[in-house]
Amino acid sequence: MKLTTSKAFITDHFLLQSKEAETLYHDYAKDMPIIDYHNHLSAKQIAENKPVENITKAWLSEDHYKWRGMRAHGIEEAFITGDASLKDKFTKWAETVPYTLRNPLFHWTQLELKRYFDIDTILQPNTADAIYEKANTILAQTTPAQLLEQMKVELVCTTDDPTDSLKYHKQIAAGSFYTKVLPTFRPDNLFFIDNTTTFTAYLDKLANCANFSIDSLDDLFKAIDTRIDFFDEHGCKLSDYGITGPLYIVDYTEDEVAEIFKKFLSKIELTEVEVAKYRTYLLFYLSRKYHEKGWAQQFHLGPIRNNNKRLVEQCGADAGCDSIGDYSFAEGMSKFFGQLDYENKLTKTICYNLNPAHNEVFASMMGNFNTGELPGKMQWGSGWWYLDQKDGIEKQLNALSNIGLLSHFVGMLTDSRSFLSFPRHEYFRRILCNLIADDVQKGLVPNDIDFLGKMIQDICYNNAVDYFEFKQ
Repeated sequence: MKLTTSKAFITDHFLLQSKEAETLYHDYAKDMPIIDYHNHLSAKQIAENKPVENITKAWLSEDHYKWRGMRAHGIEEAFITGDASLKDKFTKWAETVPYTLRNPLFHWTQLELKRYFDIDTILQPNTADAIYEKANTILAQTTPAQLLEQMKVELVCTTDDPTDSLKYHKQIAAGSFYTKVLPTFRPDNLFFIDNTTTFTAYLDKLANCANFSIDSLDDLFKAIDTRIDFFDEHGCKLSDYGITGPLYIVDYTEDEVAEIFKKFLSKIELTEVEVAKYRTYLLFYLSRKYHEKGWAQQFHLGPIRNNNKRLVEQCGADAGCDSIGDYSFAEGMSKFFGQLDYENKLTKTICYNLNPAHNEVFASMMGNFNTGELPGKMQWGSGWWYLDQKDGIEKQLNALSNIGLLSHFVGMLTDSRSFLSFPRHEYFRRILCNLIADDVQKGLVPNDIDFLGKMIQDICYNNAVDYFEFKQ
């Protein structure tokens, strides 16, 4: 199948369906810097600042979105995560692209080709060789820092384990990079007490960082405190937690949890209830510490992971076989946030959901716990993972507008491992501007372009700067 077009696909008017939309985007949104407050970029790659060199590495090495698309197109695994050559993998991706029409992969691919390489041609088999050569020529001369600066990425927050030395964050901070790079505290590994082997190894790693042995629950939380202090000293403003399954909050006492941890150290198998008590205690402890530090906490809720056992055994975790779960979250969120709010220890919080059926649940739940501390303290996060496409973004913006205050929304993030993913902010901004302009045309909001433009600038940039206190 071959796509033919007599003109460029990504034009100045892409996704903008009215004059009002064009004005809002080009006069207000387009030139705002980017704050990407959640992603999985490598601080090491930024610090070392060596060119990526190859478009296949930049696009396909860790992108499970593309992997899923290629598998759906019937591409053999050798050309996806296997040992095929970089050129052959790119060729197979080019074969897939025309079949991704109406999938966000098509838009993202063409946006990235246009913005980073000034390529207007549709990627497909008959254009693959020329695109591969031009992109690689540019990438061979372009460092990660330059790619970030090119997109006006003012600040990124990476995702980091509590045991990370932050060596590369220090190196970046001491350099002359346009983009500021801050760590994010991601304590997921602290919750896996149900896996004796991995959790024991992780405790040893944590103990080495803290410079003392962990022989009790008190020792564990003393070690955690040292790491939170360490991250805070190096500019950390956010935490993050990725939850598979429901937000399961159970009653506990500290004495109970101390005995549960002692039982684990004695290599006695824990019950599901004991694991839940430990995790609940840990979740509350961390959240109170974040409040103490003035950090924001993020929760990514709802995937069901590693569904394809064969693929996981072949490729490992994050193989591209995770999907939307159908868990229940409202009760756990209510109990968790409600208790912290009652104690006046509920910090700034962002929750992202993966199941669109839960949009209104999340939007309404976050609104229960706003206070006069700051506008939009409790945020329902932008469309995430399977929902960060045009339809998902529009539904998130509409549900948030109906139930909360869109004007205080902290906006888009990439959640990406790729240095070529930042046109997704442009994608979001164009969709946002078109949505607001559509309301103007329908008479649903006043035709005050300056007011609406300022609101859009706030959503694109200013709100995040103020919310996370990045300018302090």
